[in-house]
Amino acid sequence: MNAVPVIAVVGPTASGKSDLGVALARALHGEVVNADSMQLYAGMDVGTAKLTAAERRGVPHHLLDIWPVTRTANVAEYQTLARVEADRLIARGKPPVFVGGSGLYLRGALDEFEFPGTDGVLRERLEAELAVVGPYELHQRLAAQDPQAAATILPSNGRRIVRALEVIELTGGLFTATLPEHTDHYPRTVHLGLDIDRPTLDQRIALRVDRMWEAGFVQEVRDLEPKGLRDGLTASRALGYAQVLRYLSGEWTEEQAKEETIRATKRFARRQDSWFRRDPRVQWLRFDRSDLVATALDRIGS
Repeated sequence: MNAVPVIAVVGPTASGKSDLGVALARALHGEVVNADSMQLYAGMDVGTAKLTAAERRGVPHHLLDIWPVTRTANVAEYQTLARVEADRLIARGKPPVFVGGSGLYLRGALDEFEFPGTDGVLRERLEAELAVVGPYELHQRLAAQDPQAAATILPSNGRRIVRALEVIELTGGLFTATLPEHTDHYPRTVHLGLDIDRPTLDQRIALRVDRMWEAGFVQEVRDLEPKGLRDGLTASRALGYAQVLRYLSGEWTEEQAKEETIRATKRFARRQDSWFRRDPRVQWLRFDRSDLVATALDRIGS
């Protein structure tokens, strides 16, 4: 049995995962592996709350800034990259600490998970339909066919909606039925979740968005636009970036973009929390307990 633990720090956005991940990596002489799908993109720093070099406190971080904003995210590709990093760290005796709120990415990396195949003709038909009717209508269809899948996919995320509908048509079953049982790929995996009440989380999200704006988020989006952000199928739909792009195109005022970012982030955080609550392996720890790091280390060691 592998003696080196693999740690996953999960929970909704703005719950404090990044800081806990750094603290655990420092204590265990491990390294952090990013499991936030939007932090994979180079230049998307302020809007994804990517830790600065100082905030990483000397802990190496992997799978940050690896893709241009024009690249379409691919969970299967992330699975390969993440496991390469984890295997490399384990071989060196360093615990990988996966940190992020992208539930499907984490399951792809850490669960026994083989992705269903694809069909080019079917995919092309669904993407053509998406271009005509838009993601919200397709999301309604998905909700009728697989409510659980629809609950975990943003109505604006046309690419993932298309993928779910494709799998349903290919397999004749539910998209969620293709997700694996909660079976760890690595023998000694510890799943830690940050538990935070909804009113506090909502306050933290609003404060985070305020700080994003103060830190120059709008300028970050403006700088990424000529690099292809608007055309990136995944990056352009990221929380905050999608809203600021609508401001920059004249569709919304800046204040509207900011308020919509807060609202959309709150909705997304609820979906994240629901996703992770369904995983019986997650050990939940109150986010603000004074002995958080010590308790987390105790759970890892047990």
